[in-house]
Amino acid sequence: MSDGSQQRSCATFSLPDDVHVTRDVMVTMRDGVRLATDIYRPALDGEPLQTPLPVLLERTPYDKLGVNHGDRTRQDSHPRSKPELAVQFVRGGYVVALQDCRGRYASEGVFEKYLAEGEDGFDTLEWLTQQPWCDGKVGTLGLSYGAHTQSALACLNPPALAAMFLDSGGFSSAYHSGIRQGGAFELKQATWAYKHALLSPATESDPVRRQALISQDLKAWFAHMPWSEGASPLSAAPEYEKYLLDQWRNGLFGPYWTQTGLYARGAYDEYADVPMVHMSSWFDPYALTATENYLGLSARKSSPVKLVMGPWTHGQRSVSHAGDVDFGADAPLDGALAPDYVALRLAWFDAWLKAAPGPDPLPPVKLFVMGGGSGRKTPEGRLDHGGRWRDEAAWPPASSVVMDYFLQADGGLSTTPPQVAEAFRAYVHDPRKPVPTIGGALASGAPVMEAGAFDQREDERFFGCRAPYRALADRDDVLVFQTSPLADDVEVIGPIQAELFIASDCVDTDFTIKLIDLHPPSEDFPDGFAMNLSHGILRARYRLSYSHESRLAPGGIYRIEIEAFPTANLFLKGHRIRLDIASSNFPHFDVNPNSGEPEGYGRTPRVATNRVYVDATRPSRLLLPVTAR
Repeated sequence: MSDGSQQRSCATFSLPDDVHVTRDVMVTMRDGVRLATDIYRPALDGEPLQTPLPVLLERTPYDKLGVNHGDRTRQDSHPRSKPELAVQFVRGGYVVALQDCRGRYASEGVFEKYLAEGEDGFDTLEWLTQQPWCDGKVGTLGLSYGAHTQSALACLNPPALAAMFLDSGGFSSAYHSGIRQGGAFELKQATWAYKHALLSPATESDPVRRQALISQDLKAWFAHMPWSEGASPLSAAPEYEKYLLDQWRNGLFGPYWTQTGLYARGAYDEYADVPMVHMSSWFDPYALTATENYLGLSARKSSPVKLVMGPWTHGQRSVSHAGDVDFGADAPLDGALAPDYVALRLAWFDAWLKAAPGPDPLPPVKLFVMGGGSGRKTPEGRLDHGGRWRDEAAWPPASSVVMDYFLQADGGLSTTPPQVAEAFRAYVHDPRKPVPTIGGALASGAPVMEAGAFDQREDERFFGCRAPYRALADRDDVLVFQTSPLADDVEVIGPIQAELFIASDCVDTDFTIKLIDLHPPSEDFPDGFAMNLSHGILRARYRLSYSHESRLAPGGIYRIEIEAFPTANLFLKGHRIRLDIASSNFPHFDVNPNSGEPEGYGRTPRVATNRVYVDATRPSRLLLPVTAR
């Protein structure tokens, strides 16, 4: 996973004579903590040149000497280290500053995920502009956490900030997507915390702590939740355990979630007015963040704000597949937007930081619309789903019109409202037997979950699946609603939402939705292929407001709205549009115990019988943004 698979590899990298690096410059923050920063500059015969230049800053918790597995090209699958990439940017006419975040690798201080990045970033920019080799302009870049650090400092509007390229991150609201969603907790935060506790300076210097962490069986811990202080796989790393439990237990939207670094929505008016790119992908946990930031900032700022959405998983911009689905030769960024990712970012910064600017390399919105492929099996064994890039002036495209697809009592999904006077479909949600996560928009989930598009069928690869492996549609705790085979192509581009009328015999429960492109049976896929496109979840106690809880009256009927992740997909003629409804998606999200216990403390799970109403007076519906073709 791109924000979790860092490793040191620059020990074998020899810096060329035209680039000079000063390592571990300790930059002092306002509270006295010093952050280790490597400065790369153009050089002649190994000696740095004195000409002031614009600076490109990347702040990372993943080691400024490390490697991100997404930093490859289409032609070369071997990922390049951060120092190697810095050389390319220096040769493009920039000074490059790579900094370890507070409490990570060579930097001082204690790491508390996300919460120090605004002020630390601001102070770092102030320091950079005081250096003789800086011309006063600073651009920022970075993937995932490196995008979160950018957005956090932009919320404080530092004077030196001149351009940004945010890749797969930069929370619009971490409460609404990224740490929590629909009130549920995203358990990728737990796998991330465990992995990076192992890589922390405190672990590196303490063999006992390291051994205690290594000895944990993460999958076994996921089978026994919730966790508590001293009873988690992170007990040997209490600083990581603390912030994880804080995130898990802060179920109400309040002051914790509006801190700088977690809630750009609340700072859009103050947010830096500089040229910026928000890039993400349909199977990335920050797809909603990117589209929300684009909408919120493009409406307020005079500088260009751009959106790029590809068909990839988190940071995997140079491959053509996500999970078990291939999107065709045009899917990688390389060759479609620029020769490669470095070239795209150089073109972007050249347009806004250079004294003699280059052309703007991007339209307002660049989208990859999935679909249109043969449906056959590729030589690698993946589904050929296909797709194509397109330029748009806005998100969602002006041609998108929201259409209602009504849920029917017989399991149909139709643009015709139901006519029956009273009808519902019911299922039993047992928190001890949750519906397993099979792909989706997530990251950093190893070893318990995997991102991407997959046939929605249980498989030994996925945590929680057991033999005999079944299609999720065959589970008793999953409701399936699907159209007849489509008579014509249907293109869907935009945000996805469902309005459901529900009831439960418990005081709280979850409702999940999943939008699926159901490929018809074929020679290669005799049972068809149920390809996941988008997911959503709502914890019923937050149906009225995320800032206070409202328990269900058992048997009462309620209208709820579930916001799912955006998508762009062409449903071909003969395919079906399918909506799956359940009450769990684990381990992507924590499982609701249905008991009404406080978040993160559910130790007395109850079995819930849940209903979805599908009649004339309670017409549950899926809202799809359909484009004119």
